Amino acid sequence: MSKSCSNLASCAVATLFIVFLIIAALTVYLTVFRPRDPEISVTSVKVPSFSVANSSVSFTFSQFSAVRNPNRAAFSHYNNVIQLFYYGNRIGYTFVPAGEIESGRTKRMLATFSVQSFPLAAASSSQISAAQFQNSDRSGSTVEIESKLEMAGRVRVLGLFTHRIAAKCNCRIAISSSDGSIVAVRC
Repeated sequence: MSKSCSNLASCAVATLFIVFLIIAALTVYLTVFRPRDPEISVTSVKVPSFSVANSSVSFTFSQFSAVRNPNRAAFSHYNNVIQLFYYGNRIGYTFVPAGEIESGRTKRMLATFSVQSFPLAAASSSQISAAQFQNSDRSGSTVEIESKLEMAGRVRVLGLFTHRIAAKCNCRIAISSSDGSIVAVRC
């Protein structure tokens, strides 16, 4: 066997080995280190104060949320907001402070803010059965609001690649207009 043939064979083996390593690294990156959106769950909703006067309602809203980072790298979040809507109109909001959630960890967040007085819609006096929400046996005049939590941020995989990820959580909340108790929550 000639020396040039042996050099060519060595180069071919080295090239195949490098191609194999690149394919293996790409496979590991796409399976193990693939960036995933955070998982948001609303654990509790409370209305500590509630008042109705002259067909207008105002209250204080508290929402406890848990955000889980399923990634193998820390999730840095920023520009996040919890918004409340009543018949499509925004009635309140608060910003969630920027922060970081470590790999595989869950961060619990509490947001409390006051909702200024807003007029009740005529349709809000309808009977909403709690059985429809599968939560309670109370029914009566309710105020139905929608809570939207949006989390956006980035994950830096292996210290090299930055991926932007985001998640949203929408909840419908029925509040009794007589005493301000939570009748039902559906997320």
